Amino acid sequence: MIETVRNAWKIAELRQRILFTLLMLVVFRIGAHIPVPGINPEVLADFFQDDTLFGFYNVIAGGALKDFTIFAMGIMPYINASIIMHLLTVVVPKFREWSEEGVEGRKKMAQTVRYATVLLALIQATGMTFALIQSAIIDRRPVSYLVIIISLTAGTAFLMWLGELITEKGIGNGISLLIFGGIIAGFPGRTGATIELIRLGEVRLLMLLPVGLIMLALVVGIIAMEVGRRRITVQYAKRVVGRRMYGGQSTHIPLKVNQAGVIPVIFASAILMFPATIATFINHPIAQGIADALSWGKLLNTVLYAAFIILFTFFYTAIQFDPMKVAGDIKKYGGFIPGLRPGRSTAEYLSKVSSRLTIVGAFSLAFICVLPIFIQDVSRLNLIFGGTALIIIVGVALETMRQIESHMLMRNYQGFMK
Repeated sequence: MIETVRNAWKIAELRQRILFTLLMLVVFRIGAHIPVPGINPEVLADFFQDDTLFGFYNVIAGGALKDFTIFAMGIMPYINASIIMHLLTVVVPKFREWSEEGVEGRKKMAQTVRYATVLLALIQATGMTFALIQSAIIDRRPVSYLVIIISLTAGTAFLMWLGELITEKGIGNGISLLIFGGIIAGFPGRTGATIELIRLGEVRLLMLLPVGLIMLALVVGIIAMEVGRRRITVQYAKRVVGRRMYGGQSTHIPLKVNQAGVIPVIFASAILMFPATIATFINHPIAQGIADALSWGKLLNTVLYAAFIILFTFFYTAIQFDPMKVAGDIKKYGGFIPGLRPGRSTAEYLSKVSSRLTIVGAFSLAFICVLPIFIQDVSRLNLIFGGTALIIIVGVALETMRQIESHMLMRNYQGFMK
């Protein structure tokens, strides 16, 4: 491991990319401590509990929402815009054309996502300013409201630019690394809280060992799910074009066990926390009962959480992976899956394989996210990382490691993955 790191550091381009990425993450953490002008964050402290929608976004934003800094909205408007754009490619012909145009089409889609991000950030900032933080605004003049809205919107736009800059000039996916950095930023505070609970005798020290082993097993399970692939062999027939012969080689289609990534978890968390958060603002017994039943850790919340994760995994995978399109592309370039006819038979086979993989991926994802809730309930231990954070951290770390690996292998160095 040490030798691999030393070899990576010897490569000038890779070293520059790693240093650039670290520098941008430092800029991100500095910005997460610059407060929005005209706000008293102490008034908002009660809004950002971990079992509310705001608490969930606060974790993703690395604590910037609780302190109400310029990065309070984090990168979520960009994620929402990307998801909306991806969904629209299914129903809007123009977007579908762009998705099939290669590099130029991807540039148009990326530009549209940027505009949509700014628009969503502006709407979200306006809603937060007028509906959420009214009591924390020090100066109630119109110009103060305008400054707050512009500060929040500009913060999200800057994070979007920072993420794209990391992707282009750094190492790894910039947007994912910003989320990763935000979650990791909460590690010292949560560790300190756990140590304090042990000191006060509220948590037994012996309880940490079994909980640590279970969490380690979860990490191993996430890694297995992330790297798990079903390789479908595709054979290309030989064909002569002019004086050259093409094809004749064999390749494969790697289908991931979890093709939806962490998106179903984010969807499920947001949808469940939304009614519970709204109910807390309504002073009525029925509303308070709903808020209590849907609060984090309760049985109903946990069951619905698992069900929504499974549902959204199937939904998002169906949008991302189109068997008919893949089968059509294979047939277009003269390929076939051994033992199957090109066209409909191939599409049906791909659909069946994808469905089976999605069943495994969906239930595994739900289990990984739900298990820490039960552990926390039984052990009374405030876990440093929940299931969602754990999946994001492991997934981003693996993706970054793959990129470092590719840079090293191009220069004949042995990488991390032996």
